Amino acid sequence: MRVAPGGTIGILGGGQLGRMTAMAAARLGYRSVVFDPDPAAPAADVAAGHVRAAYDDAAALAAFAEQVDVVTLEWENVPVAALERLAAYRPVRPAPGILEVTQDRLVEKRYVTGLGIATAPFMAVDDVDGLEAAAAALGPTGILKTRRLGYDGKGQVRLGPGSVPAELVAAIGGAAAILEGFVAFERELSVITARRPSGEMRSYPPVENRHAEQILVETIAPAELPAPVAAAAVATAERIARSLGLEGLLAVEMFLTADGRLLVNELAPRPHNSGHWSLDACAVSQFEQLVRAICDLPLGDPTPTSPAVMQNLLGHAVDDWADLLAEPGARLHLYGKREVRPGRKMGHVTRLRLP
Repeated sequence: MRVAPGGTIGILGGGQLGRMTAMAAARLGYRSVVFDPDPAAPAADVAAGHVRAAYDDAAALAAFAEQVDVVTLEWENVPVAALERLAAYRPVRPAPGILEVTQDRLVEKRYVTGLGIATAPFMAVDDVDGLEAAAAALGPTGILKTRRLGYDGKGQVRLGPGSVPAELVAAIGGAAAILEGFVAFERELSVITARRPSGEMRSYPPVENRHAEQILVETIAPAELPAPVAAAAVATAERIARSLGLEGLLAVEMFLTADGRLLVNELAPRPHNSGHWSLDACAVSQFEQLVRAICDLPLGDPTPTSPAVMQNLLGHAVDDWADLLAEPGARLHLYGKREVRPGRKMGHVTRLRLP
């Protein structure tokens, strides 16, 4: 079903990704209504409506559905049950079944490897004995991750020589987890792919991501890669998107090893921090591409108009806003968040790498 300009898009989640999606939707003539329990949700500041309710509030979900023509999300941990309720009223893109895969790291890893696509070695860990067995199989170095809800380094602890398994399991609250074995990677890459219900698919070029304490701090777009490696990264992302029956966006994070292998790390069926550069360096940003995809409009050209470097403004780095505004060529994006916390994404700045 196509949703023509003039329609209304429902966005589950009210963070900065929803905010930038609503702004892109308005540019194409759409209204947006945000569903988020937070009264200070940044996306609500730029949306036509804000339903403030819990994701398990059936009456609120039904009322939300009555206001919109299609539903998408900016946060992949929305309860699947909420998506299933909404799907009874309106098209939900991406579909609930995709979230069932991407919300659980073990399910996600098994799905990807089931397609014959490589990942880091991994094993399920349910308790201390399970961690000891996984470490014996995968090696003494790795990362223990909760199966659900972890992001930006949350729900993750490092396993190394001398680590005490009981302490690591306690550090993640005893949650069901996976151990990912150590991978000697050269760079971390990501590819964002868009797919519309008609099957048309377009991908942004691979970008290089740099992290500090598991939080993305900088994206270099496009990544400087041999053409065959870049093509393989895009092909991998598109293969996963096609297999999932994606309607919307899919970000695929990958490791590039020194010998040129690509290992899929994580999937995110939504706009992604590593795609923010597209706001300033592409004719069509990832946010507009999402709107086009979920409304079944022709997808835009994802080819960069310029190389770019995107830098996240974490915590009090946002206090430098005046200097950034004065910097020639800097494109500043602030998210309107009211509380500054260490490591919190408060905005980003993009610099085009002009000749």
